[in-house]
Amino acid sequence: MPHLTIEYSANLDGRADIGALCETLLNTVLETGLFEIGAVRVRALRADHYAIADRLAENAFVDLNFRIGKGRTTEEKKRTGEAILAGAAEVLAPLFETPHFALSLEIREIDAELSWKKNAIHPRLRGK
Repeated sequence: MPHLTIEYSANLDGRADIGALCETLLNTVLETGLFEIGAVRVRALRADHYAIADRLAENAFVDLNFRIGKGRTTEEKKRTGEAILAGAAEVLAPLFETPHFALSLEIREIDAELSWKKNAIHPRLRGK
């Protein structure tokens, strides 16, 4: 962990640079200094089927789901959430010029007893 999943409405294709959003958010997470580089994942999932608010075709969304392991203070989590939301809002700024866009973020803390991982990236980055 941490894993940041970007879910977005398909009608953002051609209107938002989702690749740039992924890169910006990866950098933002790393810049917090709270997470080991080999653990960070940012992925984007396009929602082909959705219904938003009053069903106008222009309505669009980006939903950020940030899953992290335990061990950070509430203040650290808040600071991280604010940085992630600010980074996303900057990349997606043109979308806020219309009344048809929604951006959301939730941080979820994962219970280590119910999370299994096998990671070959950590040893490489740790030099072991």
